[in-house]
Amino acid sequence: MKVQELTNGKFEEFTKSGTVIIDFFADWCMPCMMMSPVIDTLAKKYEGKIKFGKVDISENQEIAGKYGVSSIPNFLVLKDGKVIDQFVGSLGEEDLENKIKSVL
Repeated sequence: MKVQELTNGKFEEFTKSGTVIIDFFADWCMPCMMMSPVIDTLAKKYEGKIKFGKVDISENQEIAGKYGVSSIPNFLVLKDGKVIDQFVGSLGEEDLENKIKSVL
C-alpha cells in the first residue's frame, strides 16, 4: 500500500475525521527516505484503523509552518482534526508501532 501524499488542498479533508498519522518529509532528507518503507508497512498493517499521509515540506511549507515542523522526519498524530501527539526523528518500526498503539 502506497501512503497518499497530501498537498494544501487535500490535507484538511484527509485529517478532519478519524485517527491520522502524517509523515512530514523531503526528498533530500536521508532519514526520511529510510522511514518511508516503515511507514508503508505500518499503513498496510493498520489499514482501516489509522489513515497515513505524507507531506513534502519543500512543496507544502504552509502546512509544515502551521504545525511548527522545523526538523524532519516529523510525525504528527491527529484525531478528528486535532493534534494529539507529535514526534521528531527517525524511529525503528517497533518504536513507531508502539507510538501508534498508544494513540489507538
